[in-house]
Amino acid sequence: MERAQQGPRARYREQTRAEIKDLALRQLAEGGGTALALTRIAKEMGLSGPALYRYFTGRDDLLDALIRDAYDDAAAAMARAAARSAKGSRGVRARLHDLAEAYRAWAVAEPHRYLLLQGAPVPGYVAPPDTLERARAVLGPFLPLFATANPGPAVAATVDEMTAWLTAEESVRAWVAQYAPEASEATEATEAGGAATAAAAHALAGAVLAWAQLHGSVSLEVAGQFAGMAHRGGTLLGAQMELLADAFGLE
Repeated sequence: MERAQQGPRARYREQTRAEIKDLALRQLAEGGGTALALTRIAKEMGLSGPALYRYFTGRDDLLDALIRDAYDDAAAAMARAAARSAKGSRGVRARLHDLAEAYRAWAVAEPHRYLLLQGAPVPGYVAPPDTLERARAVLGPFLPLFATANPGPAVAATVDEMTAWLTAEESVRAWVAQYAPEASEATEATEAGGAATAAAAHALAGAVLAWAQLHGSVSLEVAGQFAGMAHRGGTLLGAQMELLADAFGLE
């Protein structure tokens, strides 16, 4: 409906921006971040350099758009996986595996886009601040899985640190409440900004540790580091999720 209400010029601008991004993604897929060249994109589209800058102010502006799109697509993939996994009678441990494999599947299918999210794609580039919320949307579906956890001593220090983080940061409390409201219902306000419940701390600790395990395994696989090692990346990631589930007492 919104697209139908746009005027011809707005639709043309949107289409041109989409074409520029498609060509940029192709360059990234072929040669990584250093292969991104706006002059080549303009030439392929039959545009002059100045004309291209009417759609993106420069390389960093284009990278900003590509990174936002990648986060949004990854978040959508995770939300779909969470919705599918929540149906039926699957236990929390099985749902953790579902989400981990969904993240891995997205990254392996879109390696050049995944790598955009793993640091500076080109030297000196800094991602825009709004990507923080987009990254939290990717990780958010993991939060409710750990809200009812019974973590063991192996992760006690992490839980303590997450408790302090929740107490100090309103934005983090809001993030946990958004995805795991049951973990935040008992949170009581204090002069320091709010005391974290155990459930909220468990949710945050589990999600952050899952994120660390995911990135460690998936980054190695996407970079080709498992080549010749006679195992699948999914097998290793599955073992890591089992260890994490054990540490948090997930059923």
